[in-house]
Amino acid sequence: MTITKERKQELISEFQNSSDDTGSPEVQIAILTTRINNLTEHMRGHKKDHACRRGLLAMVSNRRRLLDFLRRLDPQRYLDIIGKLGIRK
Repeated sequence: MTITKERKQELISEFQNSSDDTGSPEVQIAILTTRINNLTEHMRGHKKDHACRRGLLAMVSNRRRLLDFLRRLDPQRYLDIIGKLGIRK
């Protein structure tokens, strides 16, 4: 359910804006999306895991807030990140 250090570093290097960027909205959204996808797979097999469901909903809400912030800040960056991650239909 958690992501490995190596996978997290790959996401950071892929979505960072500069060489020392680790906390930009794009990086945070990418990490949250990976964790959400992992938990969604877990929930398919464990339907009654309500603690996991609560954490999943909290992560989805956090990602939604970050996406809204990014859309207000720079609409082109917002469109780029949802295109790369395949979040929207």
